[in-house]
Amino acid sequence: MADTNHTDIGRSFTRRIAQYVDEPVVKSVGVVTQVGDSVVRLRGLGNVGAQELLEFAGGVLGMAMNLESDAVSAVLLGDNRSVREGDEVRSTGRVVEVPVGDALLGRIVDPLGRPLDGKGPITATKHRAIEHLAPDVTKRAPVDTPLHTGFKAIDSMIPIGRGQRELIIGDRTIGKSAIAVDTISAQKHTGVISVYVAIGKKLSQVAYIAATLKKIGAFERCVVVAAGAAEPSPLQYLAPYAGCAIAEEFMERGGDTLVVYDDLTKHAWAYRELSLLLRRPPGREAYPGDVFYLHSRLLERAGKLSTELGGGSMTALPVVETQAGDFSAYIPTNLISITDGQIYLEPSLFNSGVRPAVNVGLSVSRVGGAAQSKAMRQVAGRLRLELAQYRELEAFAQFGSTDLDYSARQQIERGRRIVEVLKQPQDSPMSLGHEILIIYAVTNGYLDDVPVARVKSWEEDLHDFVSTSRPELIRAIESDQEIRPETEALLQSVLLEYKAGAG
Repeated sequence: MADTNHTDIGRSFTRRIAQYVDEPVVKSVGVVTQVGDSVVRLRGLGNVGAQELLEFAGGVLGMAMNLESDAVSAVLLGDNRSVREGDEVRSTGRVVEVPVGDALLGRIVDPLGRPLDGKGPITATKHRAIEHLAPDVTKRAPVDTPLHTGFKAIDSMIPIGRGQRELIIGDRTIGKSAIAVDTISAQKHTGVISVYVAIGKKLSQVAYIAATLKKIGAFERCVVVAAGAAEPSPLQYLAPYAGCAIAEEFMERGGDTLVVYDDLTKHAWAYRELSLLLRRPPGREAYPGDVFYLHSRLLERAGKLSTELGGGSMTALPVVETQAGDFSAYIPTNLISITDGQIYLEPSLFNSGVRPAVNVGLSVSRVGGAAQSKAMRQVAGRLRLELAQYRELEAFAQFGSTDLDYSARQQIERGRRIVEVLKQPQDSPMSLGHEILIIYAVTNGYLDDVPVARVKSWEEDLHDFVSTSRPELIRAIESDQEIRPETEALLQSVLLEYKAGAG
């Protein structure tokens, strides 16, 4: 009888404990033995894991990086001046995570989700680990839906699909960020949620970008993750992973997201700095051997999920900076091999006034026409051919135009007008219907008699004329997503009507 009572008491005791303890969290305690340059060396912490969040005295957070047999090296995610040798450090049992969800829309945050915009705390109900395995092949669907950028040169000849990874590459101050920001602006009415990650930029630049998006009306569907130039390198290292985790949450809900990493050159610099301070062996250009894995595990998380998983997508636009046009440097070649294509911005085109300075010959989209509307495919093939012929004839004509026949001279004149049409000022993304309208006009000879100096004003007046007098043309193109015979007849009649009125 006594044994039965003892058994019942034991079971009751076990049940009562289970009500309060679901799963024991093992925490370990260590001591700081060395501090310097955002890197600390710790003794103890026997149960700590890689990338586990650590708590230091004074509320400073850190992340375990090097796990050695007798010590742990960690990076500090904040000001290291309050951390001293001999301070106690505790593991948390959690990896580094960031708040996710609708509460972040229209906000500027740091890589840990702390607000930088003065609008108060983030009231997110869910957090997500910044590192996450990329979905495997069985969970993905083909990229077949276009992501409209609003740039005539890109949408026509270098199309980007939802779920694609398209690299933006070029020298400094050549318009890489402008393309990325204008692409975000073009998502204002598409339902795509955008995440802009600023790595190593001045916070004044970040504020200007946010103000631009607010002015256009695209900021309420956007999250800005900023690790400024003054922030320690660990935060710059974490920034793109935090932005990816925020976008991943929306993707797994079935939504379409766009992530801009601006830029991964500074991200690689931050990681190289951390690695050298952590005494990891340097390799080519002093980068550690795992710098390829650094970016591949980030960009592989982009893609389009299968219908069974909601059909959401994450499109990645990584930005990388070249030095004096060195296309074959270590980090650019790494990223070219990881991504699904690149948009190359050429300094000579930029300096000659062609903006965006897209070099169509070196730019490519490996998804191509599969992620392009049928209407754009119908006009884009001819555009690329006309532009390629112009480039060849222009190079030949530099040796003397007297040997060129009439058709060659006509081809050069049309090519000059195509170049003018493809120029586009910053902060002015264009709708699909208007893009197709002007591309059809220039490739079918409607601008052949317009002086090159008047092409831009002629195009602007054409868009105004169609928007006010013949809006049914744009509606037909954008609703059908192809140029049917009746739509082409309407296109031709509208262009002839405009030319007759424009004189």
